[in-house]
Amino acid sequence: MSNRSPQPDDRSHRGPFDPEAYPAPRHGAPNPGAAGTTPGSFAAHPEIGGPRTYSSPDTPGMPEPSDKTAWDFNPAPRPAETAVTQLEKARLGVVTPEMARVAKREGHLTPEQVRDEVAAGRMIVPANRVHLGYRLDPMAIGRASHTKVNANLGASPVSSGTEAEVEKLEWAVRWGADTVMDLSTGGDLDACRDAIIQASTVPVGTVPIYSMIVGRQIEDLTDELILETLEHQARQGVDYFTIHAGVLREHLPLVKDRVIGIVSRGGSILAKWMLHHGRQNPFYTLFDEVCDIMREYDVSFSLGDGLRPGGLSDATDAAQLAELEVLGELTERAWAKGVQVMVEGPGHVPFDQVEYNMKVQRRICHGAPFYVLGPLVTDVFPGYDHITSSIGATAAAYHGAAMLCYVTPKEHLGLPKRDDVKQGCVAYRIAAHSADVALGIPGSREWDDELTKARAALHWEKHFELSFDPDTARALHDEDLDVDTDFCAMCGHDWCAVRISKTIQEFASGKDEGYAWEKPKVSEALTPEQRTILEQRGVLSPEEVHRLASKTLQAMGGEEGKAACHSDVVADDRVAEELQRREVG
Repeated sequence: MSNRSPQPDDRSHRGPFDPEAYPAPRHGAPNPGAAGTTPGSFAAHPEIGGPRTYSSPDTPGMPEPSDKTAWDFNPAPRPAETAVTQLEKARLGVVTPEMARVAKREGHLTPEQVRDEVAAGRMIVPANRVHLGYRLDPMAIGRASHTKVNANLGASPVSSGTEAEVEKLEWAVRWGADTVMDLSTGGDLDACRDAIIQASTVPVGTVPIYSMIVGRQIEDLTDELILETLEHQARQGVDYFTIHAGVLREHLPLVKDRVIGIVSRGGSILAKWMLHHGRQNPFYTLFDEVCDIMREYDVSFSLGDGLRPGGLSDATDAAQLAELEVLGELTERAWAKGVQVMVEGPGHVPFDQVEYNMKVQRRICHGAPFYVLGPLVTDVFPGYDHITSSIGATAAAYHGAAMLCYVTPKEHLGLPKRDDVKQGCVAYRIAAHSADVALGIPGSREWDDELTKARAALHWEKHFELSFDPDTARALHDEDLDVDTDFCAMCGHDWCAVRISKTIQEFASGKDEGYAWEKPKVSEALTPEQRTILEQRGVLSPEEVHRLASKTLQAMGGEEGKAACHSDVVADDRVAEELQRREVG
């Protein structure tokens, strides 16, 4: 027998709840959506035109932003008639057609804001003049814009080819890639690159050193070959080059005690070249000539991180930071030549070090856009590195990265296939979108709010229509219950909290007239894409998948063109559920 005294059901002695007792840590960021009761973004107040555009609040001890921009490295402004690059034109106050297109696509920026961000070096518009003559739709990379995602493609010596890589390009763009990189190291590299550029509506990047050593020894790399290859690829229409000019001879001793050495292909190739010849990195010594070639075609730099860490044990070490310091110097030199610049960042970083990595780059490279691979925040999940890295990527974008290079399930294991490309793109679209919402980029949460309204109303068709991948969402729903009614198979009718909330008249939940629906109905037959999804999952038997993919009115007991549990025949969702269970399984 309990000795506890009865508890009062009246809490009036405590007084009404005071929300001011728990003030939200707002720092001035706009609310990224208008619906709901959330206090909105906890990010910093955006300084469009300043060093903190959309930014997380700095944790104490983080490096302050640089007080310099590309304007500080503009020693001899070019006359208007000789301006070639987006950077040079922005410095002259010109809003190019490409900048205007970027503003339209972004939605929250004006053409003049885009121009000013480009002029300051905080944003690039990677648009080779040759590629603009094909199908390129201009976009921007910079922290004032939405977070972008890159997908890596490319044939290897043992897998894939030109046709397969063009197919991967189209597949990657379908699943949200904002740019692609052709990293081919096998097959007909020239034909593959040409085909990708001419087919691509998004900017295409390359790592030109790969082409330079195909069919020859690393040690045979010459200054003439470097410049000829860059000129050729620029003429083809490549929009940005990864150039590993920051790996210097004096950095190599800093690598000797690393657990996994140099994991960048470009970095390892150049390290071997420098050790063999006893000379400095040729991309560093030729940097001015490289700039001249890139300026002529308006090819943007993606300054490569050849000494990026390949494991948590080597993250944020002296080698990585020494190279980053040189990348800051090269950023200044490229800006002085009128060439657009973004900087590449690390791939394996413990979660607690992500913010520092983003903000030390912001300082050293004067706010030039940061393009990061992941980073992976743990090393022990091969086969799932699209997940481990997207966790780090979300944090990286929130703390300052402008573009995220996707990682697929095949990372560290092999060449990505079609579905791996999709999985990588989806994981990174999640990361990019999550960061944009957290940063308070205007309008970025409206999509989420609309889907939430559909979910609250239990409007399944609208729910799927608004989802990023409608086929997968619909297939997974129908795997358990292919009736669109006011519950799903997770809770069933009696336990559905969303349904119960919708029935409470005092709640607004589920009552948006724009998402109203009347009665339950059987979903349509599976599309071929949805059928493939369920077949690959292997949860249902082939017969069950076939039944969902080839529904007939007779199977549902329909008369005069309608199934027995069609919304026009059945008014009660319980009856629909029972018919569904009895007739369809």
